[in-house]
Parts: sequence; structure tokens; C-alpha cells
Amino acid sequence: MRSDPRYYQIAILSFLLAYGLFVLDFEVRAATAAVILFTAQLTQFGFTRALKLPKFDPRSALISSLSLCLLLRTETLLIAALAAFIAIASKFVIRWKNKHIFNPTNFSLVVLIVCFDSAWVSSGQWGRELFFLLSIACLGMVVINRSRRSDITLAFLFFYATLLFGRALWLGDPLTIPVHQLQSGALLIFAFFMISDPMTTPNSRSGRILFSALVSFGAGFVQFVLYQPNGLLYSLVACCLITPFIDRFLPDEKFQWRAPSPSPRSLPIHNQGVHYEKNNIAT
Repeated sequence: MRSDPRYYQIAILSFLLAYGLFVLDFEVRAATAAVILFTAQLTQFGFTRALKLPKFDPRSALISSLSLCLLLRTETLLIAALAAFIAIASKFVIRWKNKHIFNPTNFSLVVLIVCFDSAWVSSGQWGRELFFLLSIACLGMVVINRSRRSDITLAFLFFYATLLFGRALWLGDPLTIPVHQLQSGALLIFAFFMISDPMTTPNSRSGRILFSALVSFGAGFVQFVLYQPNGLLYSLVACCLITPFIDRFLPDEKFQWRAPSPSPRSLPIHNQGVHYEKNNIAT
């Protein structure tokens, strides 16, 4: 448990969901959350059996489903179930060189808000309480440090803040406007728990910094040029398509949650490859 940051993610996302439900009074029904959580695990189990993977691993699916509970808003249980199914299925279906392309939660949210009027993302539900925002930042920093992805989060926050302050200076707006825009719980959740996903970001540090710049300025284009909401979500989906090219021109070792077991020394050479591939698919 100490070596796998997913346990920290699960604990922190669970805390945030409980805080939102009982303190901030989120507009999410217990039945909706239950459907999302159950469908995600069922989909993970189904693909595990269909692909004959070594074992069922609920951690990744639980992280994605908890994130959906925090961000997705819908009054339809069928949409909630579909969101969980799309998120988990995308990990197994949309892949390139044994690596899934899209962040599951982000991909599912974009598909649903584009296709259905009954699904939306409520970015203002978190409020702007300074203590709560700092709590998210600190807890999120624990996660990204454990998964060695603090560089992409910090780079994204730098580029996005530069964009907002630069726009304010260009338009002659008071600087309280970008400060207000940055004081968003949804923004920090995106920065610490979505864009920092180690399985869908470039492998190299220079690639991740480039990736964070592309996401930031892509979001600015969607929000301030196209005047569309949810610019961060759209930009991340689009930039994930570029990740394989970044990995090609700025290569580095592929991220692994933990080393495959049993030890490769105890396996024949041909079995090492099979075990390694299956572990990668399971994540």
C-alpha cells in the first residue's frame, strides 16, 4: 500500500465526496453515486474476464468512478451508468502501444456533455472557500508526489495562471478577476487528479511540461475564443491525442504503478513478456 499512490487517491477522493455531500450539500443523489460506483466495478470485472487478465483490480475503476461522482451531474440513472461504462471501457478499447490514450473520467464527461443535454459538469458547486481550496491543493500534492507527476500539475497551474493574468492585463481588467477564476475547487481537482494521471500523460518530464502548456492554452482558446464552457475538459481530450507523438519525439520509460510480480528472474523469458503486457492492460 505504501508504494501504490492509488490508495492515497481513493482515500482523498472519498473524503472530497463525503465533504461535498455532507458539508457543501452537492446536488447528487446517493442512488446516482451508487450506480456509478457499481457500474464501474462491473465493467472492470467484465473486461478482466473477457481479456483473460491475471486478476481483477478494482483500484483504477474506483478512482475513475469517484471522480465521476464528484464532477458529473445528471438526474437520469441510465446516464450515470453509461458514464461509468464509457470511462472504464475506454481504458481497454482506446489504446496505443499498450497504453490507454484518454483519461477515463475526462473522456466520459466530454462524451456525455456533448451527446446529452441531461448531463453536465457543475464547476461552481465547490464554492471558493480558501481553507477548502488549500486542503484540496495539499491533499492533491500528496497524490502527485507519490505518483511522480508533480511537474505536470505545477506546470499546468503556472501556464493557466499566466494565461488568465495575461488576458486580464491585455483587456485592462482588474487583477481580481483572474484571482477569482483561479480560486476554484473544480480547477484544482482537474490539476491534481485529472491532468496528472500518470497513465495518460507523456512519459518524459519535458514532454509533460509541453503537454501542460498545450492543455492550458487549448482551454483558453475554447473558453475565450469559442466562448464555450468546460474548456479544460475539451482541451485535455484533444491533447491526449497528441501524447503518442510527444512520447515518440521525447521518449522516456513508461510509467508503471508497481513492478510486475512475481519477479522476472523467476519467469522464463517468453513468460515475462506475457505477464508484463497483461499487467499493463489491467491498469
